[in-house]
Formats: sequence, structure tokens, C-alpha cells
Amino acid sequence: MDIEALCAENGLRLTKPRRVILQVLASMDDHPDAAELHRRVIEIDPGIALATVYRTLRLLEEKGILEKHRFGDGPARFESADHPHHDHLIDIDTGEVIEFRSDEIERLQEEIAKKHGFSIVSHKLEIYVKRRR
Repeated sequence: MDIEALCAENGLRLTKPRRVILQVLASMDDHPDAAELHRRVIEIDPGIALATVYRTLRLLEEKGILEKHRFGDGPARFESADHPHHDHLIDIDTGEVIEFRSDEIERLQEEIAKKHGFSIVSHKLEIYVKRRR
């Protein structure tokens, strides 16, 4: 995803701190919270404040560039909004988030909604898991 292009399309100014934050966001393959994102950002530019990261995340979410997730009672976590639909497994011990897609689960959800006289407008599935020992 070209986050900088999306920002430009949405009329967002690309300040130096925002460019660094966008660079980190573009390279992520996980679902960091603001504190983890800030940790990654200050490896590039130690002068970027946590408040700047929070403001940028809020702005990107408002513009539909990022999605915010709240998994359980943990901090809000973020991912790109341009990805195809998927669901999440959340490891309750480590907080790791695993993305997956199952055509069978999608079919069952449609079938259940239809059986009850509904059509699905939107949904998300979060499954909280624990590693087997």
C-alpha cells in the first residue's frame, strides 16, 4: 500500500515526522499498538514524540487509511485498511495476532444470517486462543 499517496489523495500534509511514521507503517506486517509503533519510529528519528504518533494514527483512521482494532482489553492496534477481508486469532498469552481467511467460515456466516432472515452487511471474527502444551 502506498500510504503517502493515500495521504496526498486525502489532503494530508506530509511533515517529516509523518513521513517517518508512514515509512514504518508501510513496512509493518503485524498489528502494532501506538507504543510499539513509536518504539519503531524513534529508531529512525528519536525526536518524534509519542503524542505525534497518536495524532497521526487518529488522523489516518479518520481518513480510512488505517483500521483500529481492540482485541480484548488490550491497547488499540492498527493495520492497513486496504487489505482483503480476513479474521484474527489472538494468542491470549503473547498478544500475537494471526490473520486468516476461511471460505468455509464465510459460507457458514452467510448461511446462518440467511436462515435468520438477514444478509451480512459487515462482520469481524476474533478468536482468542491459547497454545497447546
